[in-house]
Amino acid sequence: MKKVSELNLFRAFRSSNYTLYFIGRAVSQFGTWMQRTAVVWLVYSITHSAFLLGVTVFAEIFPSFLFSAAGGVAADRYDRFTVIKIMQVASMIQSVLLAVLAFSGRNAVWAILALSVLLGIINAFDVPARQSLIHDVVADKADLPNALSLTTATASLAQLLGPALAGIVLSAYGAGVCFLINAASFGGVIVSVLLMKLPAYVPRKTAKKAVTEFAEGFVYLRQRPEIGRIILLFGIASLLVLPYNTVLPVFAKVVFHGDARTFGYINSFVGIGSVVGTIFIASRKPGTGLKRILFVSMLLLAAGLIGFSMTTDFPLALGFAAVAGFGTIAMYTVSNIFVQSRSAPEMRGRVLGFLLMAMFGMMPLGSVLTGAVSERVGAPVTVFSQGVIGVIVALGFARFLNKRELST
Repeated sequence: MKKVSELNLFRAFRSSNYTLYFIGRAVSQFGTWMQRTAVVWLVYSITHSAFLLGVTVFAEIFPSFLFSAAGGVAADRYDRFTVIKIMQVASMIQSVLLAVLAFSGRNAVWAILALSVLLGIINAFDVPARQSLIHDVVADKADLPNALSLTTATASLAQLLGPALAGIVLSAYGAGVCFLINAASFGGVIVSVLLMKLPAYVPRKTAKKAVTEFAEGFVYLRQRPEIGRIILLFGIASLLVLPYNTVLPVFAKVVFHGDARTFGYINSFVGIGSVVGTIFIASRKPGTGLKRILFVSMLLLAAGLIGFSMTTDFPLALGFAAVAGFGTIAMYTVSNIFVQSRSAPEMRGRVLGFLLMAMFGMMPLGSVLTGAVSERVGAPVTVFSQGVIGVIVALGFARFLNKRELST
């Protein structure tokens, strides 16, 4: 008979520190999705350019690629609590500056892009530290996969609710209020970190330079090719498939003849699929093969994109958006769990940094490519092509992903 703890979807909440971590991140992620929705809608409203939508995503994510390796090293070398607190304060300042810009009525696209670059640099240091911190706040390491899944669920739930509320706030009060709400939400993480009770931080003694530790990360990946293949798969998907969200404003305004609320609904149904996906991953039975789940997730993502691109019926399109959301979040969550669970503790921050490099490096390039292609052939054809590519990528990695030796 299975233990009750194995069947408990929320077993990670037995750790009080993790509970605080979860609440803080949930509040912050909610505001983050409101800001993301407001930024892309504001840029598209000003420019009516799908290409500049891609540039906007590029401006935020590509700096994260450039600095994520440094962020991974920082997560291994320094106190992760301190790194997180500093980055949350910096993120708060960035949101306030966006709000000032919006309320002033000077919605200069160049200024929005500059602040997006700033946020990308902040995230490069925040995300590796935040992800690595989960190991420190979970008391029972057997609960770690569940904790990682539930943590991803915070982003999924925020993706469900944040864009919908952002659409309402945008229509009623404008983008500036969305930015202020996000600025306030970063206080949730700061408060949660301050309330945690953990042993005093002991600096890790090392005579190695940061560059040397970064190079050691590459050597480690060569020694653990199964981790490297997962990162490669995620990088290809981030370049050619995942940037589908770049042109969602085009679907909202042009294909479905809607407004900011329409855009919010599409994002929210992507979020619904994401929530279902994270619940599925969090409740999976121990021993279920992660790579097999990753393979199925890729196919679901591709099917959702193909269906979404081929229909002009809005309710049906929302259903396909949910399927795409399920595949997207399941793919990311499984990749994250696999990489973290298979990495040595002293290398975890750097390996996570490489995973983030695969996303932050390829996603912005893919967003620019998606925007440029969309302006030439239209958003529906672009997203349909991304779905087809998703099928090809999944089949290309099928032999590796369906090996039985991988269960976690």
